[in-house]
Amino acid sequence: MAQNNNNNNIRYLNTPKVDIKKKKYCRFKKAGIKYVDYKDAEFLKKFLNEQGKILPRRLTGTSLKFQRKVAQAVKRARSLALLPYVTDLMK
Repeated sequence: MAQNNNNNNIRYLNTPKVDIKKKKYCRFKKAGIKYVDYKDAEFLKKFLNEQGKILPRRLTGTSLKFQRKVAQAVKRARSLALLPYVTDLMK
């Protein structure tokens, strides 16, 4: 019984860190970008996951207006073979 009671008292060496969520922001609005270039494949890779899928707004923090422009640019880059449609390990 005494040993079971010791398991309930968890002690930390350091104080447990509480994750503070950072405010998501649109990197396009912050940088003043007005046009998403479909020819810049390295920039567009930031909006794709390892399989080549477009990341959603809730993960990237991109506004709706620019998310649509990014999606259109990725689709154009795929059609010109600048980006792959599907891949195993892209990054």
